[in-house]
Amino acid sequence: MSRDSLTIVLIATLVTIAAGCSNDLDPATLAGRIAFGSQRDGNSEVYIMNADGSNPTNMTRHPANDGAPAWSPDGTRIAFATDRDGNVEIYVMGADGSDPVNISRNSATDAFPTWSPDGMLVAFASDRGGDFDIYVMGADGSNPLNLTNHAGSDSYPAWSPDGTLIAFESERDVNPEIYVMDADGSDPRNLTNHPAPDGAPAWSPDALRIAFNSFRDGDFDIYVMDVDELKPRNITNTRHDEFIPTWSPDGNAIAFSTNRHGNGEVYATEVDRLRTARLTDQPGNDGLPAWSPF
Repeated sequence: MSRDSLTIVLIATLVTIAAGCSNDLDPATLAGRIAFGSQRDGNSEVYIMNADGSNPTNMTRHPANDGAPAWSPDGTRIAFATDRDGNVEIYVMGADGSDPVNISRNSATDAFPTWSPDGMLVAFASDRGGDFDIYVMGADGSNPLNLTNHAGSDSYPAWSPDGTLIAFESERDVNPEIYVMDADGSDPRNLTNHPAPDGAPAWSPDALRIAFNSFRDGDFDIYVMDVDELKPRNITNTRHDEFIPTWSPDGNAIAFSTNRHGNGEVYATEVDRLRTARLTDQPGNDGLPAWSPF
């Protein structure tokens, strides 16, 4: 993954010719809040809305591009990627948008933050070593450490709920695959092993399943697999592109980015019943959602 392509992912979503899809899931049944990136104000900002799509609020309000939000486990802070310092860095702010602080403080590209379950550490992708690797640092930015240190590009880290594992997207096998490693970077192993691109893993709250986006059916769809069985199941199955999954706190639904209306929007679908609801409806691109922990 090049620096340019990573930056584009942070501030935009894919756009293709799309058709509508029926909304048969009642959004009022969805709990919690969803942070997401939005271009509805002309540049990319971090917004928060109720999980039913109501009350979207701009939390960053900055002329630079902000995106890829990640909630802290206690729901009080949000890490996000921003280019407000001239390059893409990891910032942390209060969940109310207060006190944004640069915690990565590096001239390289740092992006896609994810919190450890105890809130003490932040994992992220960075090209500060030449290519993109998975790093971990203190939640204050202290002691950054390269966990993958591999010639293939590694990105989109996702910490398991028990803190013992980190799933991530890796191009070390040429095409993107879902890998998992111990939280200290040891014992990396390929979970998907498929010729089509697989990426952007997300753990279910009970740690039993991983959602990810895959191109294995000719477009990007959201798949879910049991960690023990590793048999992926397509839960969106449209002829459009769906990507960047995030689980609801109860594990019953997944929100994701989609271009099924010709621009980026956020949808949610039930994991088992597969009923779907549209959560955003704006001409500017909305995407990279992150569901609150409760």
